[in-house]
Amino acid sequence: MKKIFLITTLSFLFFNGISQHLSQVTFSYGSNFLWFSVITSQNVLVRISDDGRIIESGTEEQSLYDRNYFAQKLQPYLGRIVYYGKESDSAFTGKIKSIGTCFFSYYPSNDYPEKIGKIKSAGSLLFDYYRKFDDALSAGKIKSIGINNVAYFSSFDNEAFKGKLKTVGNTSITYYSSFDDALIKGKLKSIGLYHYAWYGSLDRREFNGALKSGTRRQLINGITYILQ
Repeated sequence: MKKIFLITTLSFLFFNGISQHLSQVTFSYGSNFLWFSVITSQNVLVRISDDGRIIESGTEEQSLYDRNYFAQKLQPYLGRIVYYGKESDSAFTGKIKSIGTCFFSYYPSNDYPEKIGKIKSAGSLLFDYYRKFDDALSAGKIKSIGINNVAYFSSFDNEAFKGKLKTVGNTSITYYSSFDDALIKGKLKSIGLYHYAWYGSLDRREFNGALKSGTRRQLINGITYILQ
């Protein structure tokens, strides 16, 4: 009986441990990074800012008429959400402790200043952050999510994209520079092998800055990249 219980417990921990992973990377207007989305073993999306804060959690609502469209706001998770109490470290008192079966931990108040209070783990998925001796624009931002390393353009890069997301795992991200049309500078140029074109100042005014070619939702190297 004990052996069966042990096997069941280990199976549960193993299943939950491998289930959390980086699922989505979302941008606003094809230019500004919005959030990373981690998915749990219960298929709950947890949106996380680049500085390690939980923004929102829930499930995506897909359009009945357009299978490629999903509502921007998540449908709230209706299961149990637990928060850290006053007995916890001051750095994470009041923060989310668990969403369903996915447990969250945070860096404590005695850690490096760039990490204090930020997500340390979601299940067995570990987070790390850039320190102050790194580039000023990346200090305090997420450095890795599980096996996916994250990099940002430095303060020495082109004005149109310095500080923006540069790589996620093996996927490179590029942007139009300040030397390009004023209406498209800073907008996404490519994610991995997928390219994006935007209507510029020479196009019809009602299209200015709108997406000309490229998919707003694209699965690349196992992660879905979304342009809202």
